[in-house]
Amino acid sequence: MIQPAAIIDIATPCAAWRRACPAAEDIARAAARIALLRSSAGSGIARETAIELTVSLADDVTQQQLNRDWRGFDRPTNVLAFPGWDPRAPIPPGAPLLLGDVVLAFETVAREADEQCKPLADHLSHLIVHGVLHLLGYDHATETEALTLESLETSILATLGVPDPYCGTI
Repeated sequence: MIQPAAIIDIATPCAAWRRACPAAEDIARAAARIALLRSSAGSGIARETAIELTVSLADDVTQQQLNRDWRGFDRPTNVLAFPGWDPRAPIPPGAPLLLGDVVLAFETVAREADEQCKPLADHLSHLIVHGVLHLLGYDHATETEALTLESLETSILATLGVPDPYCGTI
């Protein structure tokens, strides 16, 4: 199996990520890489296509502004995914696929991890995988889509040694 080349840029404008989870950037990169490896073929991306994406480990203030400006919701959220490509548009031969951006909000992610009694690193991995899958065209607008997305997330996370994030949820 040919593995697509992937450039995964990690930006950490919120220092709280490094304090609370010193390996956050490595965790984010590993989660994004395995999500790409395990799911990009199902999205119609040719195996030999180089992929670029950015993960931003931000804070609630940044996330709230993005959520308000781009989605019309004036509140922070755990993860946002901003696609940089249209699956219907051809990728020029030899050009990298600019997949998009995944942005996480520290305070919201940390609070959720605490409320769900999960390690912050595991919740970070889950939300990175979730965001990358959104960039690849997966969604959860319908029950069928949600089940497909959750199944893929669970499988990818198992590869990373992260327990099923949906176990025990309703």
